[in-house]
Amino acid sequence: MARGTVRYWAAAREAAGVDEETFEANTLGDLVAKITQNHGKSDLPRILGRSSFLVDGHPAGTRDPSTVELPEGATVEVLPPFAGG
Repeated sequence: MARGTVRYWAAAREAAGVDEETFEANTLGDLVAKITQNHGKSDLPRILGRSSFLVDGHPAGTRDPSTVELPEGATVEVLPPFAGG
């Protein structure tokens, strides 16, 4: 199980109530499921469904999150849609 840091930006940060937190997960799908479980009473699960993810600076893109493996020490950034440009 990889350990790392998840960072929240904009609306995701507001919904999570923290800038970042540590995680233990093997895949991005596992991480999203854990975040959803831990923050289920907030708007964060809804925001995650619309967000983009960076894993160590690389976009996860449209890949199935369960296929995106997380390396030890990874930094995952949660980027909700931003208004403007």
